[in-house]
Amino acid sequence: MGKTPEDTPVLVEKERRRFLQLAALGAGASLLATTSWVPEARAAGETEALLLTCMDFRLMDEIERYMTYRGLRDKYDHMILAGASLGALTERYPAWNKTFWQHLEISIQLHHIRRVILLDHRDCGAYKTFLGDAHTETPEREAKTHAQYLHELARQVRMKHPELEVETLLMDLNGKVEAI
Repeated sequence: MGKTPEDTPVLVEKERRRFLQLAALGAGASLLATTSWVPEARAAGETEALLLTCMDFRLMDEIERYMTYRGLRDKYDHMILAGASLGALTERYPAWNKTFWQHLEISIQLHHIRRVILLDHRDCGAYKTFLGDAHTETPEREAKTHAQYLHELARQVRMKHPELEVETLLMDLNGKVEAI
């Protein structure tokens, strides 16, 4: 169907609006490209702690609730490694150990943390993958295995950074946390 003279004003108006939309988008992009108005990114200052947890999706909400309950909401750096303390110590993935120590150093430098919170959890797939199912035969044995890795990582942190407080914790799948 051809265009009629009656359609011309409507088409011109649509094209004019489209041109203005594109021009506005281009101007916005130009503003974003210029950094004179964008504040410089800086470290946020001090925070309370570095929290190391496992990557298990089942506990993300519980971890947030626990940290909020303790009055630490928005007052900690959160580092995640599969297996938490085991992930930081495993020889299977040596880069994870290096990453943990690098994150700890950055957290100290940028945010002046005063403590490290090591939070493992029960029914951890990384523990089962790296160590086998035997460590979960009983709740007591599972806690003992977690305690072994939590305490070793805590010992290493205290040795390298005696000024830092270190907490070792174990979380149930229901969110209950116990000191180990």
